[in-house]
Amino acid sequence: MKVQKWKLLDSEYIFRRPWLTARRDRLELPDGRIHPEYYVLEYPTWVNIVAITADGMFLMVEQYRHGLGEVLTELVAGCVEEGETPLEGARRELLEETGYGNGTWEQITVLSSNAAANNNLSYSFLAVGVEKLGSQNLDNTEDIQVKLYTREEVRQMLLRDEIRQANMAAPLWKYFAMNNLL
Repeated sequence: MKVQKWKLLDSEYIFRRPWLTARRDRLELPDGRIHPEYYVLEYPTWVNIVAITADGMFLMVEQYRHGLGEVLTELVAGCVEEGETPLEGARRELLEETGYGNGTWEQITVLSSNAAANNNLSYSFLAVGVEKLGSQNLDNTEDIQVKLYTREEVRQMLLRDEIRQANMAAPLWKYFAMNNLL
């Protein structure tokens, strides 16, 4: 038997916020059973950037992440704004969070952080040859420290599980695999 999509019978929004919307769906499974409460979290499209400077340094950021209660080292990342493509959003986020831009860009992954409950995708880009163009232009709630790391330092962070965000570790692992650097 082929796996089939579930039928949406009813949907109700529980709350809506700029960065998170939650809804409760009532679903009918292919065999006729009813799933009365299935929760979906709606998020905007996310972007992550594996940014490498002209001299081969990996451009990353450190920031506090309240969910884990830790300061984490991460890729530059953010949300795509209305009317933007993922690439446009990624370029904007890199410039805003770090003051870096330009370079050669390519999309390297499109992932779901949790396909069972989240409705969005995370687009990751490789930006090679980025250069400092200006200063940071952070949102009111952002407290971000820009960091530069060698390729080996990033590889070691991955091996030690120091890159906690799965949507950020995955494109880094892919970069290392694509370039035979594991």
